[in-house]
Amino acid sequence: MSTTGATAEPPPSSRTSSHSGDPLAALGSLPGVPESVESVRKAVDRVYGHRIMRRRSNAITSEAALRGARGSAALSGADWALEEVRRRTDFSGDDEARVVGAALRLGAEAGQLLSIWRQSPLRVLARLHLVAAASDADEVGRPRQDGEPVDEPLIELPLPAADEVSGRLEGLSQLIIAGSSAPALVTAAVVHGELLALRPFTSHNGLVARAAERIVLIGSGLDPKSVCPAEVGHAELGRAAYLAALDGYVSGTPEGMAAWIAHCGRAVELGARESTAVCEALQRGAA
Repeated sequence: MSTTGATAEPPPSSRTSSHSGDPLAALGSLPGVPESVESVRKAVDRVYGHRIMRRRSNAITSEAALRGARGSAALSGADWALEEVRRRTDFSGDDEARVVGAALRLGAEAGQLLSIWRQSPLRVLARLHLVAAASDADEVGRPRQDGEPVDEPLIELPLPAADEVSGRLEGLSQLIIAGSSAPALVTAAVVHGELLALRPFTSHNGLVARAAERIVLIGSGLDPKSVCPAEVGHAELGRAAYLAALDGYVSGTPEGMAAWIAHCGRAVELGARESTAVCEALQRGAA
């Protein structure tokens, strides 16, 4: 998935690999990635093994959704305190409120789209944009066309042309539909990174990219109850680190791709740590 070509291609790191039929699997063997995958698995296992998960998993899932939405909104410029997100009921007042509202809607919607994702990922992405934008404007729910502006001020990477976006989205879709032996973390990181690099919609691309990452993590079986919100970790690691890691993805180099995957892995681990803390609080009767 080069960021310069007009057609969808696997990242340069995978083009000469023996995994030529499964480019995502090739990424899973990059230096440091297997260690990230194993570290994520252990972190997720710790949450699922907590005694509270056996009795109150729905409560943990709900809290993870709220905290994940807060984290995703923070990365899109609306860095509200968790209690403010919890307290508010009106999210139409200003730009920040609308961002938080969009993140909350996406968190609620992601779990409803799992059955469609593997058959029609482009349909899911269109739906995510519709949910985030909450508008019936012509440009909502479809890839942008040449000349249409993109409202994504926090990501300053060069914007691919519409024909490149179309080709690379189709390539990403084909990879998802074909399936891969790659670990869930690798697939989720590539989906996330590619959508940020492309910014295929006229707005809300960051929110949509992080929601798509969540769908992959849930649907893969790594986090089936959605209790390890990577968005929490991405926000905790900070916007500067997020954008620096994204630069690595866009570079297409083996080192850059591995660094982006590791960054996404650390975000999942931090999300798992957050939910473990929620489990501990529930066990103490403090939440």
